[in-house]
Amino acid sequence: MPPKNKKDVMPVITALKKLYPEHIIPLHHQNAWQLLMAVILSAQCTDARVNTITPHLFKKYPTPQALAAANIQEVEEIIHSAGFYHSKALSLIESSKRICEVFDGEVPQNMKDLLSLRGVARKTANVMLGDYFKKPEGIVVDTHVKRLAFRLGFTKQTDPVKVEQDLTRLIPYEYWVWIAIALILHGRNVCNARKPACSGCALSALCPKNGVKVSA
Repeated sequence: MPPKNKKDVMPVITALKKLYPEHIIPLHHQNAWQLLMAVILSAQCTDARVNTITPHLFKKYPTPQALAAANIQEVEEIIHSAGFYHSKALSLIESSKRICEVFDGEVPQNMKDLLSLRGVARKTANVMLGDYFKKPEGIVVDTHVKRLAFRLGFTKQTDPVKVEQDLTRLIPYEYWVWIAIALILHGRNVCNARKPACSGCALSALCPKNGVKVSA
């Protein structure tokens, strides 16, 4: 049976807390703007790859003002290995411009303003609000979170916005920031897309394994 309320989901939270007790942001950054740029770069790209790109990017363009004035071809060359580099370079430059021109050089701290930046959708905005500013307005939903939320019976939805709505209804607010990182790490380490390691999973007894066809 899928969990119906916050109390029902606590056994899963407790089990995940034992596995992933700390909240760690895997993208290297020194300030809010750097994290925002890194998250934009991370779309369909590994965190490890982004962390190899950003040192060069931030050395050449250390501030939003510097990146806003950058030559797009030079930015594309730096971020080429992140994939979709044409679109990402434009997003990095245009979002930096808007931060400078509209928000006085500071990354905005609310959902509406964050969503006005090029390359920023709810997932990126939730990372900034929750992981960096510590005032979450939702839960980050990436491919791992969406997959595990479905397998665990937390949602029957496939649209990330609807998945997020189901998760925010079920997950107590104090866990909103941590739960995404925990599910992402569990998705990478154990509950992978093609062949989840169900036999060695600490959540196995709590998981209905929705949609799981092959497991190890």
